[in-house]
Amino acid sequence: MARDWLLYGAYGYTGELTARLAAEKGMKPILAGRDPAKLEEVARRYNLDYRVASLDDPSSIDRALAGVAVVLHTAGPFSHTYKAMSDACLRQKVHYLDITGEIAVYEGLAARDQEARSAGIMLMPGVGFDVVPSDNLATYLKNRLPDANQLALAFQGLGRVSRGTANTMTESMGRPGAIRQNGKIIPVPPGYKTRTVDFGRGPTDVVTIPWGDVSTAYYSTGIPNIEVFTAMPPAAMKSLRMSRYIGWLLRLGPVQNYLKAQIKKKKPGPDDTERQRGASLLWGEVRNAAGQSHSSRIHGPEGYTLTALTSLIIVDRVLHGKVSPGFQTPSKMYGPDLIMEVPGVIREDLS
Repeated sequence: MARDWLLYGAYGYTGELTARLAAEKGMKPILAGRDPAKLEEVARRYNLDYRVASLDDPSSIDRALAGVAVVLHTAGPFSHTYKAMSDACLRQKVHYLDITGEIAVYEGLAARDQEARSAGIMLMPGVGFDVVPSDNLATYLKNRLPDANQLALAFQGLGRVSRGTANTMTESMGRPGAIRQNGKIIPVPPGYKTRTVDFGRGPTDVVTIPWGDVSTAYYSTGIPNIEVFTAMPPAAMKSLRMSRYIGWLLRLGPVQNYLKAQIKKKKPGPDDTERQRGASLLWGEVRNAAGQSHSSRIHGPEGYTLTALTSLIIVDRVLHGKVSPGFQTPSKMYGPDLIMEVPGVIREDLS
């Protein structure tokens, strides 16, 4: 099996952080992206090879994938980019990993399961904070209560978001939420439900959002009813609920362009000090038809640090041949303890 791997989107915030941590671990990704100057700058900084390729040019992506075993795709919003990259991976028989959190991307790649099996490649989206810790937690809880038919997950990220994440969030503004009900993903109003959970720092109000686990946790656990929540300040929750009535306005091109222009003025993402101070907090609960329940939680590093670390762990697994063709989720492929390989992660049972 080829030992080279490609890191696409290597000069974006998360891509560069991943390149840096990979180099520190002695890994040698081939960096890729469409901007030669930015790419060369990052490659020179970490003494890595690079290949210029644009997702708008299939032949250039094919050339970039030549001779590599796996691509780690970090260039979002993934709803715009996953199709071109997964097409290329199927053509070139290269394993596909990404760091998306978008339900549509998970479902789109799940629909390509048979294509991937035929090509002998693995399609595994969500190898970062979206969705490794929550996906692992979901499977861990399912193992604690095998007949669970309801799953609730919640998370709180303590830290600032990158420009890329902000752009993805902007594109989702004004759009419906989503939950899984009786095995089907159904749209719900923004801010559909709230509840209070304890991440380990006292009671915290959380609200439903259309997070990737609405898709992936079903494939990982088979649990048919799934809701995902996140912590928000009261004012943000109110704004989320208000978007039910002004969603059409938030989706207008001029509004989207204005918001994205404001995002460009901000710093690329949290600096090293902010990342060291940040944290990822996750909580989960399963219930069965008899009303029995179990809950557990996970504390880990800041989200972007966690994304880089889990991505690299999974890349290493793939390079060592630990793959299964078709669409896969992190915990379905590697089990619920994968997250425990990340330094600083703590998992505890609450009930």
